[in-house]
Amino acid sequence: MCALDRVVTQFFVFLYCKCLWRGLKFVIRKFTGRCELQRICYNNKHGARRTLKIESSLRYSKNELLQSALSVHPDKVEKTIDDIMALKKINPDTNPQLGISLQASLLQIVGYRSLVAEVEKLRREPYDSENPEHEDMLMKLWKELRPDTPLTGRISKQWCEIGFQGSDPKTDFRGMGLLGLHNLLYFAEHDKATALQMLHDSLQPKHNEMNKPEWEQKNIDKAIGYSFAIVGINITDLAYSLLVSGALKTHLYNVAPEMPSLLNFQQTFCYLMQEFHRFWIEEDPSDIMEFNRVRCKFHRRILRQLKNPDMALCPHFSASDLHLVNL
Repeated sequence: MCALDRVVTQFFVFLYCKCLWRGLKFVIRKFTGRCELQRICYNNKHGARRTLKIESSLRYSKNELLQSALSVHPDKVEKTIDDIMALKKINPDTNPQLGISLQASLLQIVGYRSLVAEVEKLRREPYDSENPEHEDMLMKLWKELRPDTPLTGRISKQWCEIGFQGSDPKTDFRGMGLLGLHNLLYFAEHDKATALQMLHDSLQPKHNEMNKPEWEQKNIDKAIGYSFAIVGINITDLAYSLLVSGALKTHLYNVAPEMPSLLNFQQTFCYLMQEFHRFWIEEDPSDIMEFNRVRCKFHRRILRQLKNPDMALCPHFSASDLHLVNL
């Protein structure tokens, strides 16, 4: 009986989606004089609320032009908007704001796709110790995090001081490729005070049961904190999963006025690093073996936040701070 109920329910849902909803849209258009895209643009403020609805409307449209608009090249967005306006018989002279709003949202949509491709390319590029650019980035990371301590050699246990697992950081980048290094270096260069504070905190014992001389005599690998660089690579993986799953659309559509960029992704990474650090302290894990539990719980919390269409993880990077008007 339960199986039959499910079949009947699915049938009525299908009927609603295919027939009743399309009929309802037709009636609403006749009553309001506006198509669905017009209603979305006029009834929702610029950002995720508007862009997510436009994206859904285009994706589920029966019209090939509207469906293909989601994957146009950024250079073709303006022409695509003109084609959509013509298809919907909307006069751009009497509805100038509609074209502007649609263009901003469509740029966000195609920009997000481009960002996923750019991030994926960095993730797939392995760290190459024979590549001077890769090595230069790694050396810069050391200088940013240990400005007063010269590195004794390229292969050195000193790398453990900034949270790598062994004497050659190359092995730690296997999972996230160059993306992990790019994010760590961006954090160290653009939010240096926070990065240095987090590194310092990560090396401290969990409890103040030892005085400083006693602690300094302990092996750095046995700190009851976490490994800064390894956590950075893990948080890179978390940010990457949010991006490719589409969960990060809410945030990026609210902070990027048009096309989300790698810069927006790296700023998001910085935010996630700071928030994870606070979360780690709040969770008060007994040791590093609880890292996966804490990370999974933190991931779930971020996902819950991103379900709010008005959510911006980094409010200080929000579109409103860019003085956007009439989008």
